[in-house]
Amino acid sequence: MRFPVILLAVLAALPSGCGASGVPAEMPAAAATGTTLPLVPVTLATAGGVHIIQAEVARTADQQARGLMFREALAPDQGMIFPMAPARPASFWMKNTLIPLDIIFIRADGSIARIAERTTPHSLDPIESGEPVAAVLEIAGGRAQAIGLSENDRVSWPQP
Repeated sequence: MRFPVILLAVLAALPSGCGASGVPAEMPAAAATGTTLPLVPVTLATAGGVHIIQAEVARTADQQARGLMFREALAPDQGMIFPMAPARPASFWMKNTLIPLDIIFIRADGSIARIAERTTPHSLDPIESGEPVAAVLEIAGGRAQAIGLSENDRVSWPQP
């Protein structure tokens, strides 16, 4: 009987795999702030001026499928960009997305094809681009209106 008790005590004393911040040790340090993908500055040129969003880049199919699901908040100057090569029609949904987002569909020339504002969290309804796009940018719900972003405004970001 004494052996199982000692074994449990030894196992309890072993590290659990999390660092001091509570983030699993194998995850990048940026994960502690909620950012787990590389960030790039995305420039939104509107009639009222230029606005910069620090966007995570979702490049892989898995990253794009997860998107901003399960995030509890998104700062006004943060977002996620989904590059698409070649350009193609895009469709998004809000399954497992906890916060409203503005979804910006971007043509290959950098102009905005469509803005879906304040999307409904958890909705399974498709949100479609309406035409082929080269990228999609997700930002906090209501932010597009707050900065005066409109269709045909310009979006740019550093691309590899």
